[in-house]
Amino acid sequence: MVFSVNVIAGDSHDAAPSSGAKDMPGAKGVFAFKPSDWMEGKKTWWKDSDGVAPGVAGCHIGTDEKGVANGRMFGEACLPDGLLVESNPGKDVVHSHANDTGHPDTFDCNAWCVGTGSTGGMCSVAAAPPCAQSAKCVCK
Repeated sequence: MVFSVNVIAGDSHDAAPSSGAKDMPGAKGVFAFKPSDWMEGKKTWWKDSDGVAPGVAGCHIGTDEKGVANGRMFGEACLPDGLLVESNPGKDVVHSHANDTGHPDTFDCNAWCVGTGSTGGMCSVAAAPPCAQSAKCVCK
């Protein structure tokens, strides 16, 4: 199952990987992402439940500036081309999104799995409460 994401750029990655992903196997780069409840022109605050961890399904949780949850959230996802959308920065780091637009990393799960000692792998939908749906790399 593939989750639909609001990709702004024409490609699934349009810049170098984030600092948390840059030295990880399979990291392809970041892209501009608007959540389904995007608020144009607003600076919003978020924290990530798992940091840059392709083998863990994560949830990006909307907060105020102090990290108090506000009910907004979105999970990680598998793109139609099989890449994993992996939110960042670190686990539980409160950070802002200018214009309510994030810049998650993308990962080639097969390359990530091979680079971490497995024979292969793929992006797979997974649970990550409180998000209703997320995704992660599942290795063989």
